[in-house]
Amino acid sequence: MEPPRKFNPHPFAYHQELDVRIDNLTNEGAGVARVDGWVVFVPFTLAGERVKCRVFRNHKNYSEADLIEVLEPAPNRVTPKCALFGQCGGCQYQHLAYAEQLQSKQRQVAELLKHMAKIEHPVREVIPSPVEYGYRSKITPHFHRPKSGGIGAIGFLRARTRNAMVDVEHCPIAMPELNAQLAAVRERARANADAFKNGATLLMRAAKNGVLTRNDEIAVEDVDGIRFEFQAGDFFQNNPFILPKFVRHAIDEAKATGAKYLVDAYCGSGLFAISGARDFEQVIGVEISESAVKKAAHNAEINALTNCRFIAADAQHVFKDVPHAGADTIVLIDPPRAGCSPEFLQQLFAFGPKGVVYVSCNPATQMRDLVLFTEAGYQLGTVQPFDLFPQTKHLECVMTLSR
Repeated sequence: MEPPRKFNPHPFAYHQELDVRIDNLTNEGAGVARVDGWVVFVPFTLAGERVKCRVFRNHKNYSEADLIEVLEPAPNRVTPKCALFGQCGGCQYQHLAYAEQLQSKQRQVAELLKHMAKIEHPVREVIPSPVEYGYRSKITPHFHRPKSGGIGAIGFLRARTRNAMVDVEHCPIAMPELNAQLAAVRERARANADAFKNGATLLMRAAKNGVLTRNDEIAVEDVDGIRFEFQAGDFFQNNPFILPKFVRHAIDEAKATGAKYLVDAYCGSGLFAISGARDFEQVIGVEISESAVKKAAHNAEINALTNCRFIAADAQHVFKDVPHAGADTIVLIDPPRAGCSPEFLQQLFAFGPKGVVYVSCNPATQMRDLVLFTEAGYQLGTVQPFDLFPQTKHLECVMTLSR
């Protein structure tokens, strides 16, 4: 087979086959092998396995290869539940026993702490999801621009590609309610191919009030007896089975600081702020999006909570309208994957809260920010990972920091 035009032929030829032993796994879930000291990444493999792989890319200091065959499987290898595992980019760990997935994620957080934040610190065992498959309450199958009047694959990105699609008729990590309607949603899109000038993303969200497929429909969710209403297309944690324990831990950590007031600085539709309202004298949610602030205020109202305030603040003045002294306040943050911006952290440190509970879906950016917290005089307390995303490389981590 002809190599791609920009293929670098060193140290391996295009599609050269190698027989390698996997040493360990990366944070992205790929196996790490070494050939005469040169690193080769092979996805969908496990530590200790001997595998046959095929090189498809050489970088400056490592190569990437596709798995061809497992010659000597690891004892913790299990049979994936999805026929598309290895092709679909959604899952990385279906071949690894669940207990080992949890250990791998705990190690991942500990290594990031050590290498990025330069801190040796105990990491608690990962809290498992009560449901290992069928847990996702939201999926977003997508497709490319229709060709010759028809839609091609409807599904998710192919593993290790930027835009190739895998056709997905059934997703084992999606809730059964979503799979029950996936065929109809796919069929509806195909029947209306003329309506799509470009590719599109389809929405499917399972909520207490059924399966919703329009962004503007109102989803209803119950978290530990508290009712939340939000637009189906908005962000809301999508493993409802572990959510009560996850939210409770964050609130308990905030409460344990003895602070009188809670500020939820990326409050969205109010998940943490409203869940913590009964544990603090007053709770203030801050959010850049005015529509999110309205939804959060509505959620406080339907739960008859009178000690919650929600403020729409621009990024330059996040804490300007918070009336409480930092010394009496705990701040909870749950930023997007990119972590906190330097401007936000400057304002946070100037406000000077008694402590911070930092919730993150990307421990790498969390550890990057931790360096700045340490420099600002905050000390790391508990580090508690949660597995909101079984079978995948993703996890949530809750760190508690105090002054």
